[in-house]
Amino acid sequence: MGGRGAAFWTVILASLAVTLLAPLAGPQAIGLPALLHPGASGVEGEIFWRIRVPRVCTSFLAGSSLAAGGLAFQALFRNPLATPFTLGVASGASLGASLYVGLGLGFTLLGFSGETAASFAGAMLAVGFVYSLSRLKSGFTTGGMLLAGVAVSFFFSSLILLIQYMSDFTKSFNILRRLIGGIQVVSFGPALNLLPFALVGSVVLVSLAHELNLLSVGEDIATSRGVDVRRVRKVVFGVVSLMVAAVVSICGPIGFVGMMAPHMARMMVGQDHRRLAPAAIFFGGGFLTLCDTLARTMIAPVEIPVGVITSLLGGPFFLWLLLGGQGGRIS
Repeated sequence: MGGRGAAFWTVILASLAVTLLAPLAGPQAIGLPALLHPGASGVEGEIFWRIRVPRVCTSFLAGSSLAAGGLAFQALFRNPLATPFTLGVASGASLGASLYVGLGLGFTLLGFSGETAASFAGAMLAVGFVYSLSRLKSGFTTGGMLLAGVAVSFFFSSLILLIQYMSDFTKSFNILRRLIGGIQVVSFGPALNLLPFALVGSVVLVSLAHELNLLSVGEDIATSRGVDVRRVRKVVFGVVSLMVAAVVSICGPIGFVGMMAPHMARMMVGQDHRRLAPAAIFFGGGFLTLCDTLARTMIAPVEIPVGVITSLLGGPFFLWLLLGGQGGRIS
């Protein structure tokens, strides 16, 4: 018990340390005056406070949201390979962004860029389709949600390919760049837009830790212990969908974070979601921040999309889980 508690605090503190140190990394050295004065003028102050710090904040919130969503879906579906994108939210957001780019639109909505607004609308469209299809066919069961999510994801992906094929070279490249996933921010606006979704969603999922413990064992056992499985399923589905929609609308579909982070945290702090949920949230934020730091410093001044880094790490990790790695156990 003591070992798990120590591991829990190690995960939290290590994740915070990575996040606090990440803005210091980069080809441009940052002097002490720029660090101590947020309003400092000059190149160093601009780089640190208007580019690096907002980017780190955005990456931490995005990683936390994806990790929380992946953890909840792995417990809900009792599937170690489940991700926040399982129900088609990412493909819906990508379709919205593809339509925006392919049609050559240009607008802002309530302070959001048109591409972000279109992505969020597409994600909500996917959520609506999945919810409607699963209720229509199976009464909103776990299996029905999975099948509806796969169907919607494949359908939206085919529409994205059609839009890409019919677009010119520049638009096609912009769509592809969006599908890779990356964190390209130059102000605190995206982080502030993402904050309420990440904060509220994380609090809700942590508060459901007891229910997730029981659901990860089985719905029958959860029901026998007094859990309203149908209500919890709806809450988890709705909260995770909103969190992921917000992340994908701002950063694109950054893959594998929602699968890897919960498993890594589980190996360190154990299966109990009362400890695992906050650990996975912090670990996911620190993990994506570290990946984004590598993406912008490995071959500086050229940046690699962070989605490429997470996919390079996620592919082998996925195979390890598939071949029976110990992190694949969720109950």
